[in-house]
Amino acid sequence: MCGYFFTGFPGFICQELVKEILSKDQQLKKFFLLVLPTMKNQAIPIIQNLQLQYPDTSITLIEGDITQPNLMISDKDFTILRQEVNYVFHLAAVYDLAVKKEIAYHVNVNGTKQILEWLKILPNLKRFIYFSTAYIAGLREGIIYEQELEHSAGFKNHYEHTKYLAEMLVEVEKQVIPTTIIRPGIVKGHSETGETIKFDGPYFMLNFLDTLKFLPFIPHLGRGEAEFNVVPIDYIVKGTCHLAFSERAEGKTLHLTNPSPISIREAYCIVTEILLHKAPKGSIPLILAKSFLLVPTARKWLKVERQALDYFTWKGSFDCSEARGILTEANIHCPSFKETADNMVKYYNQHKSNRMKHVQIS
Repeated sequence: MCGYFFTGFPGFICQELVKEILSKDQQLKKFFLLVLPTMKNQAIPIIQNLQLQYPDTSITLIEGDITQPNLMISDKDFTILRQEVNYVFHLAAVYDLAVKKEIAYHVNVNGTKQILEWLKILPNLKRFIYFSTAYIAGLREGIIYEQELEHSAGFKNHYEHTKYLAEMLVEVEKQVIPTTIIRPGIVKGHSETGETIKFDGPYFMLNFLDTLKFLPFIPHLGRGEAEFNVVPIDYIVKGTCHLAFSERAEGKTLHLTNPSPISIREAYCIVTEILLHKAPKGSIPLILAKSFLLVPTARKWLKVERQALDYFTWKGSFDCSEARGILTEANIHCPSFKETADNMVKYYNQHKSNRMKHVQIS
């Protein structure tokens, strides 16, 4: 029997990873899901549903906090985990582009440090799967390769910076901990169903367009020449599940990014035509749009974080050759944004009135 430990439950990627591993084969498994005490009530019904679907699988909720020594796990729970856990997936992090520095550092850096210390006392650990982000590249431009990490180019926000610092910690511990580092691109909903938990990231574009649909025409935002590297959740999940058990992926850092990205301008045109049934006309200078979003009421009205516009001018491109080489053997491929845009917009339209789907804009 194999034991899996996850941080970041009941987050979207974490939930989908658990479901994917549950569905992969009939091998007996044990799942241990670390949940903040404040998230326990939200997590319980999800686990109950999973238990009904997979009655022969053991799914245990573990209360804890990655920012605390020993993850704040009780002695009783730790005794069980020490013997049972073989694979650890660390997804818990603050993903908000507008997050304050102190919060981002406490969770993303200190939390990862605590996880790494905890891993060293697991005698049966086979693989540590760490979720980073392709955007630890920060302000670097040009082609970003999977084996590259350390740089001094700076960062667009505290989220990028603290995830970079956290990955630096993981990179050092690769020498003693069997590790695979996953760097996803910008994650969107399921390629076929469009399903997602939160309308953030690429959905800020849909929020903007939906709010301004009353205008006689919709302008472009700047030139939009930057790369729009968006990947559906099902590609991230299938890819991660394969890489977690692949011998070729041990010790590697891998980009789960879109190998055929389009520009932001192209993506903007595609979703405008699907959502509003018209093409954009004219252009608003990006500096003007950024100035407008300095006003909190404007950000909340448009449901867009100001930091999202920093990605409209960033000229970086992610090479994902190594990840693709390993995933091809399992016939796992990333669909293009154009292939999945209809389902993305359809799901957004069906659920945009649900406040729980929208992130809180500061």
